[in-house]
Amino acid sequence: MSKLVVVDHPLVQHKLSLMRRKETSTAEFRRLVKEIALLLGYEICRDLPTEEVEVETPLEVTKVRMLAGKKLCLVSVLRAGNGLLEGMLDLIPSARVGHVGLYRDPATLKPVEYYYKVPSDIADRQVILVDPMLATANSAIAAVQKVKDSGATEIKYACLLAAPEGVKKFHDAHPDVPIFTAAQDRQLNDHGYIMPGLGDAGDRIYGTR
Repeated sequence: MSKLVVVDHPLVQHKLSLMRRKETSTAEFRRLVKEIALLLGYEICRDLPTEEVEVETPLEVTKVRMLAGKKLCLVSVLRAGNGLLEGMLDLIPSARVGHVGLYRDPATLKPVEYYYKVPSDIADRQVILVDPMLATANSAIAAVQKVKDSGATEIKYACLLAAPEGVKKFHDAHPDVPIFTAAQDRQLNDHGYIMPGLGDAGDRIYGTR
């Protein structure tokens, strides 16, 4: 699997373009995040294992394919990750859910952890970490490491936007974890924001800008 998967489906790109507009309302932005998350989820789950089972339709007994093994675990990087989480859960409602609470120190741009809770059997599950922005990658690297420390070995990372600097730093730290994103933007600015970007995703999701 490629280390970086840009989901360039026309619907994803159209919705992302609407999100970039500064006049997009909080309600519309939140809805679009959820819709893109669902579409990203289809691509992320493309290689999930299946098994053959027997079911009875209204007409006959037949063999079909269904998901095999334990349910997925979705891990949201708080707080903005919850916007993507809702869309993913619409697609995979039986998934288990974990949370990693991190905030970026505005002076050092380093992540500071304040909360961590995941299923006790996360080591037996495939994990999808969700966070809208992969900018400096400091928070993403820390979140993935926390999940690995809990025993998870099959991990994917999903975001709306990624910066080239963040992608490189992330894969230097976690070369085994693929990134799924709607777009890779041009660069980071001096404050660690993705350019051209869409602003602070958490503020725009929750109306705190």
